[in-house]
Amino acid sequence: MKINRRDFLKLAGYGSAIFVSGLAVPGRWADAAGTDGFLFVQLSDTHWGFVNPAVNPDSMGTLRKAIAAVNALGPQPDFIMFTGDLTHTTDDDRERRKRLTELRDITGELKVKTLRYMPGEHDASLDQGLAFKEVFGPTHYTFDHKGVHFIVIDNVSDPTGSIGNDQLQWLAADLGKQDKNARIVVFTHRPLFDLAPDWDWHTRDSAKALDLLKPYPKVTVFYGHIHQENHHTTGNIAHHAARGLMYPLPAPYSVPKKMPVPWDPAQPYKGLGWRSVDAKVTQVMYGLTEYGVKGDKL
Repeated sequence: MKINRRDFLKLAGYGSAIFVSGLAVPGRWADAAGTDGFLFVQLSDTHWGFVNPAVNPDSMGTLRKAIAAVNALGPQPDFIMFTGDLTHTTDDDRERRKRLTELRDITGELKVKTLRYMPGEHDASLDQGLAFKEVFGPTHYTFDHKGVHFIVIDNVSDPTGSIGNDQLQWLAADLGKQDKNARIVVFTHRPLFDLAPDWDWHTRDSAKALDLLKPYPKVTVFYGHIHQENHHTTGNIAHHAARGLMYPLPAPYSVPKKMPVPWDPAQPYKGLGWRSVDAKVTQVMYGLTEYGVKGDKL
């Protein structure tokens, strides 16, 4: 089920209410950094190494502008999550490592030092994540933060766009350790549902992952890959795609062929951005605020 901004309040019935920019009352989440809440930032699809002036004439500067905007946030987030396609694809293994290392060094300029990364297919599908692991570590992992269990799922290192049986067994074992009422946030790169399979906007074995997650009523998924905001529910699970930081892509099946949206000189950086997420743990609510590249609220 696709949901629009007006539908977000209805998600309270699923035990995972979401408030987005434009619906949240200013100051409503001011206590997010207190004992019952926290703030994190999602950055996605930075595509470091991409060069095409017709699509983004500021390809070397967009990421740094976003970093400056995040550094200006008050309060600062507890951590920052990069949901894949850190770099733009290249067949050259040496260049791939160079781009990943440069991306790591540039993001090190962030004030927040708890940075978490996951790969996209541009980073990992050609070498099954080998270079990514050398620079950033595991491609899938879990962590806990202030009452929320986070699961990072790798659905890109397998060149078929699958999670794979080994990782699904790992996911099942991890979920088996969680209370049925656990607050769970999942990060993926590709969507965990069939948004647009012909455009590679799906995960081949996502149904198996969703079946494992369904018994837990307090699950929310954040992902990237599609370079635009998108909100969807599968059963009791809410899925939220983030904008990218290099180029936007058209809405699913809105054009015959998926291609980057050309740069609009009259509206520079249109369609690009990042988000902050204010988590209210007890209420299981996540306040989404969408920002443009330079930190302007969308």
